[in-house]
Amino acid sequence: MLTLCLAPGRSPCPGLNALANHGYLPRDGANIDYDMINHAAQAAYNFEDGFYIDAVNMVFQLNISTTNKPSKTFHLRDLARHDQIEVDGSLTRNDIFFGDDLHFDATVFDPVARDLGLNTISRKDKYVTVETAAKATKHRLDLAKRVNPEFNASVHQHQTEYGTTALYLLTVWDEQQKAAPKHWVRALLGEDRIAYREGYNKGKSVKTNKQVSAMTQAVRAVVGWKP
Repeated sequence: MLTLCLAPGRSPCPGLNALANHGYLPRDGANIDYDMINHAAQAAYNFEDGFYIDAVNMVFQLNISTTNKPSKTFHLRDLARHDQIEVDGSLTRNDIFFGDDLHFDATVFDPVARDLGLNTISRKDKYVTVETAAKATKHRLDLAKRVNPEFNASVHQHQTEYGTTALYLLTVWDEQQKAAPKHWVRALLGEDRIAYREGYNKGKSVKTNKQVSAMTQAVRAVVGWKP
């Protein structure tokens, strides 16, 4: 178990950054290939074999890699290419209109954290539910659309806007509680860190893409999302 977290985040994705920051992926976030991500995701998050295959294939299909082997490897920072993988309305990063869609932005995340209840954790209130997560994401999207005059409500953005919420929930999901521990959510989203210090474990059940799809539908249902 790689519990020591080092190095800053390298992409707009907290889950991938955490894998690099704990050494499951190269800590510099450079020259990543599919096998690295596949093995890291299984080891740290208990994702099924092939969980990230479609996402990695998309990176190569979109031709956004800046490595010297752009059809086989990519740098985590390449994922910040706007409206390719990264889209407006991130829970932890600002929109590219404001200059930086790569690095964590506390002014973006702090309101999200409040909506998720991450600042008020108690013995009786220590989990993020699907309903809470869905509403927090909607609030963030509504705010981003108000303050960003160039918010790109593309088809890609619309299709992914609640999928990323489902993904982070599943990543730190407590199957017994049917919710995500707040300490684990805060570490992942707020620090690009796996919450080993807070007792994180990846669980005994393998997490699948089918479960992500089901979680996405559950999140969308809360806010009345329509295709």
